[in-house]
Amino acid sequence: MQSVKLNTGYDMPILGLGTWKSDKKKVQKAVEYALECGYRHLDCAYCYLNEEEVGAGIKNKINDKTVKREDIFVTDKLWCNSHKPEDVRPALMKTLESLQLEYLDLYLIHWPMGFQKRGTEAFPKDENGKVLFDDTDYVDTWKAMEDLQKEGLVRSIGVSNFNQFQINRILKECSVIPAVNQFEIHPYLTGESLVNYCQEKCIEVTGYCPLGCGDRPWGMKADDPVLLKDPKLLEIAAKSNKTAAQVALRYLVQRNIIAIPKSVTPERILQNFQIFDFNLCKDDMKTINKMNTNSRICPMPEASEHKYYVFRENYSE
Repeated sequence: MQSVKLNTGYDMPILGLGTWKSDKKKVQKAVEYALECGYRHLDCAYCYLNEEEVGAGIKNKINDKTVKREDIFVTDKLWCNSHKPEDVRPALMKTLESLQLEYLDLYLIHWPMGFQKRGTEAFPKDENGKVLFDDTDYVDTWKAMEDLQKEGLVRSIGVSNFNQFQINRILKECSVIPAVNQFEIHPYLTGESLVNYCQEKCIEVTGYCPLGCGDRPWGMKADDPVLLKDPKLLEIAAKSNKTAAQVALRYLVQRNIIAIPKSVTPERILQNFQIFDFNLCKDDMKTINKMNTNSRICPMPEASEHKYYVFRENYSE
């Protein structure tokens, strides 16, 4: 398994199993099978609502000696309803309890936009169905994340869905450089500018939705292009004797971007892992780069009016 070296000194496997939108009834077996196949990186989050099942899968594979805890790189994320500094540590402790782990390898702020804390609601809403925002500064949230790292509860800390301006603020106002920025990347959204910026700052990049996410959270229009059916991707796949999914994942890996494809299907889990025995030539990489249409799958429309909404044009706050 190829890895990237984080600025904290730890090695992070460049391919992981994503668990977003993975059925609670199927994700435990998916985790177990992935670890049996050779995966050593699992990407999780509180708001995926399946941490307990993921944790059960990890525990089973540790108990049967398929892996040791130190062999596995586990990423999890602080959800938007726990941005207040006093809520950060309790949120982590709940995640560790659910995963049955004593520490995380990487803990990310899931989004820069905070929501009000109302019980365990992921998207607390008012009587009109509008999400209730919390304006806690993500810089203050980050400083609380730094405390978790000092305490040894997490080995590395990072961010997710942060833009360049927001990362710059952390670099200027805080003492710990994010180890990772996780954001959406695939051939229809190549993210070259932000990728280059992060890598120049020694911040590794994880790309989510690397296969284009056919099961889109905010719906899919009839005329939306399907990445894995794109003729250009299929042509490269046929030439390489690989699947379109394998080509899309290889595209990220050759850019030194960590990829976290989600699947609960054994055949696809195995296929997604079989990307280290071929290379895409320069012309293939250029062809895929030109497929970019800046098509975003995860725009988080619920938070579009938040003061820290990450995708606002000409962001400067």
